[in-house]
Amino acid sequence: MQYEYWVIGAAVLALAYAAWQARLIAVKQVTDKKAGEIAQAIREGAMAFLAREYRVLAIVVVIVAFLMWLTRFVGSTEQTIAPQTIMAFIIGAVLSVAAGNMGMRIATLANVRTAEAVKKSMGNGLAVAFSSGAVMGMTVVGLGLLGVTLLWLWFGNPTLIYGFGFGASAVALFARVGGGIYTKAADVGADLVGKIEQNIPEDDPRNPAVIADNVGDNVGDVAGMGADLFESYVDTLIAAMVLGLVALPTFGSYGVIYPLGLAAIGIIASLVGVNAVRTNDESKISSSFNRGIFLAGGLMVVGSWFWTNYLFRALPLFWTVVTGLVAGIIIGLVTEYYTSHDKAPTRQVAHAAKTGAATNIISGLSLGMFSTAVPVLVVAAAILISYWLAGIYGIAIAAVGMLSTLGITLASDTYGPVADNAAGIAEMAGMGEETRKRAESLDAVGNTTAAIGKGFAIGSAALTALALLVSYITVAKIGSVDVIHPKVMVGLFIGGALPFLFSAFSMQAVGKSAMKMVEEVRRQFKEIPGLMAGTAKPDYKRSVDIATTAALHEMVLPGILVIAVPIVVGFTLGAEALGGLLAGSIVTGFLLAVMMANAGGAWDNAKKYIEAGNLGGKGSDTHKAAVIGDTVGDPFKDTSGPSLNILIKLMSIVALIIAPLL
Repeated sequence: MQYEYWVIGAAVLALAYAAWQARLIAVKQVTDKKAGEIAQAIREGAMAFLAREYRVLAIVVVIVAFLMWLTRFVGSTEQTIAPQTIMAFIIGAVLSVAAGNMGMRIATLANVRTAEAVKKSMGNGLAVAFSSGAVMGMTVVGLGLLGVTLLWLWFGNPTLIYGFGFGASAVALFARVGGGIYTKAADVGADLVGKIEQNIPEDDPRNPAVIADNVGDNVGDVAGMGADLFESYVDTLIAAMVLGLVALPTFGSYGVIYPLGLAAIGIIASLVGVNAVRTNDESKISSSFNRGIFLAGGLMVVGSWFWTNYLFRALPLFWTVVTGLVAGIIIGLVTEYYTSHDKAPTRQVAHAAKTGAATNIISGLSLGMFSTAVPVLVVAAAILISYWLAGIYGIAIAAVGMLSTLGITLASDTYGPVADNAAGIAEMAGMGEETRKRAESLDAVGNTTAAIGKGFAIGSAALTALALLVSYITVAKIGSVDVIHPKVMVGLFIGGALPFLFSAFSMQAVGKSAMKMVEEVRRQFKEIPGLMAGTAKPDYKRSVDIATTAALHEMVLPGILVIAVPIVVGFTLGAEALGGLLAGSIVTGFLLAVMMANAGGAWDNAKKYIEAGNLGGKGSDTHKAAVIGDTVGDPFKDTSGPSLNILIKLMSIVALIIAPLL
């Protein structure tokens, strides 16, 4: 029992640090009145979207909880979903919402304060933006670890805690899909009409979609990403806890406590790493992020060695932790290589835009497809090494190791939208050329950290989903999945098709929503006299409302698809076929997610490379072609790709929940 208490202490420490940083950001005064008004509009739009999204989520959570409760009246006692699981489901949903809400609130306070801090120095701006990211990162790991540990102490059975992961996954799916549709509908509308048709700069205050675009950065890349990694974090911990009881029966509850201790060590390591991210030199911003991340990783290695040796007096499990950590870092570095604006692959995509949008799109697609090779090999190596070291439990611990320093990894990722908003506010408020350039420098680094974060999220999703698949096979007591069995083969094909079908729905949703936004932006430019001359104000609220309504409407079908298909397959074809479905979805979902994320990131940074003055610069035909490529890539990297992370995990969680009923 003593071990759980210090784990809880680490989780509380993370939440206390997040609250302290949030307070430091909130008390900073905003002196620029116009910048404050713009930031308030962004904040109101973001919170209005969240409020409406949470109303939809509340309905979904109540309906699902009710359906889970109804199983008590069907079949035998062994074929029901336990009341504790239903309770854990509701708690998981509530904590996921709380984490996203907290991150959103601070991000929408920090954006304008970052813009004002950048006036003084690059270091001041970095400190504010990164502190905002740290609030999100520490809130996610603090609430996640605290929730899982308290439920373990309460229930004493980790299989009952799968409901917690289900609640987190359900919220994450709708937050990721809804936020992704919102942000890309606004972004595409703003770019296609503003940049290409009207030839005005990004974040130009005359563009009616510019506020909605800035709101979208927060709802998609702060609340959405936070919910995504919250569910990865808790799902990984729960899977490792369950497998710990099965794989290490001679150690009693130590197999359950071990991953919780690793997570606690990761929190402490992340806190040290977060405080190492400091610099006033523009050229060293990226290296300061790397310093913090590698420092946290090094401390995690040292701490996990002592923890493993203390509990088990044997080190194979320690090396599985290192395997997961190294795999996560390699996947992040590979993502950076393929998507960074100063690396050869992205520059090739930029050069392809010289001959038009078609060649730019072809180049980006080929880059995305080619970039899947190394992440697949890395994940495959991590699976083989961790299994060789510690069996199925080792695979789960490798996933825990990969996510152990999530506090700083997520901080680095959610820093990006704050810096992006700061650059937009500086442009719209006319805060001066130097301020805008400094904010854009922070934003450029944010694009890279966001791309790395997406790669990390995809890699961790693959290992997490695999651990959940092994857990499902264990809980369902099916022994193994025979792929040559006809029903299992059918499950494999259905599972393999689901990521494509899901991506089609989410891409279509962005397309439909963006069309409405484009029509509205065109209407305002046409019907509002003096808008282009800057003597009249656009109707920002109308654009925000269009993006909000479209996102909430379009996110429902993909969400229902992910939850319903595993249930239908499980009850019609059986538990083995459902195992095949999970395996098929993991393979194709992982590959498709990597391809979409890296292609989208390369298109985005190829455009930014041109905007920096290369290949003709802003306004050139090359730039216009690159903007079109980036427009195609937007839903790739910010809607469909990231949502696939949740798809492959949520289906596994649904399978685990219904396993007793099959």
